[in-house]
Amino acid sequence: MALTDYVTLGRSGLRVSPFALGAMTFGTDPGGAGCDVAESEKILGTYLERGGNFVDTANFYTNGHSEKILGDWFAARPGRRDHVVLASKFFFNMFPGDPNGGGAGRRSIIAQLEQTLRRLRTDYLDLYWMHNWDRHTPIEETMRTLDDLVRAGKIRYVGFSNTPAWVTAQAQTMARLKDWTPLVALQVEYSLLARTVEGEIGPLALDQGLALVPWSPLRNGFLSGKYRRGGQVADSARTAFVGGPSEADYDVIEAVAGVADELGTTSAAVALAWLRARPGTVVPIVGARKVAHLEDNLAGLTVRLTAEQRRTLDAVSAPDLDYPAPMHGAQQAMLQFAGTTVDGRESTVYPPLLQSTVRY
Repeated sequence: MALTDYVTLGRSGLRVSPFALGAMTFGTDPGGAGCDVAESEKILGTYLERGGNFVDTANFYTNGHSEKILGDWFAARPGRRDHVVLASKFFFNMFPGDPNGGGAGRRSIIAQLEQTLRRLRTDYLDLYWMHNWDRHTPIEETMRTLDDLVRAGKIRYVGFSNTPAWVTAQAQTMARLKDWTPLVALQVEYSLLARTVEGEIGPLALDQGLALVPWSPLRNGFLSGKYRRGGQVADSARTAFVGGPSEADYDVIEAVAGVADELGTTSAAVALAWLRARPGTVVPIVGARKVAHLEDNLAGLTVRLTAEQRRTLDAVSAPDLDYPAPMHGAQQAMLQFAGTTVDGRESTVYPPLLQSTVRY
């Protein structure tokens, strides 16, 4: 597989590369955790030269500098922007003291989009994400505003990020019933070290034909191959903010490294290949502070995990999901199917049934 092996994004006609390029690291304001303009442009150029077409940013990434870097790069190359799926996000307030500077109300969405389009030096966005759930704004106001922006030609498609499944389901149902623009994708935290999305949001995405677009697919670099139990990592801008891996994390990290050794590839490539093999349409966002980081990540396009390797990684990283997810596994099949196999799902018999011949 290559970046030119495009996939449709959810239930839409939008074709995107199997890996998106995340631009959160573009720019050094604030904190110095990102990369400068020159390196950002090299990363972007490398991704596009390899055939990538899906670039993701947000209004508040490096205080808007990420969007400006992208906008300046495309403006200097007329015609290139129209062949790229450019996505950004709204929600985060960039104006201290102004309660309407962020969120998902009509006034703030429109204002945030105008600022984003100015920085990106474009007339439209291909995909506009709600970056987080605004519990202080009715979801119908958000969805109607986004539909108005689609009809006005300012945005093409809509997605949610970091939003509860029940809110997402409400929004999608409302959009369908009112003939508003529906969601096509969900941007979520998802990796071998963060699998709780499989409890509610993942099944919702499968049911509704929504693509999953995982952010932090290497879990802050923990799955990059740099981390080893008992070792020190010097080149990690994120560890200072989020801390290091836990002992349970290291179990997963070591299992990933073992599979990487078997395949003669990197841990990053294995972790990304595992995500690509998940059910439904999964398009990981790969970020980088150096061109070399991007090249390492793109190697995940060529890795093919065996069924046994997938089972190993699935088992070592199995998440503890919130109720009611634990009720929907083998116990449910036992109580429902009574030892039969239905739709390929095997079941055992509820033990008390084997001990009694009486059916009242």
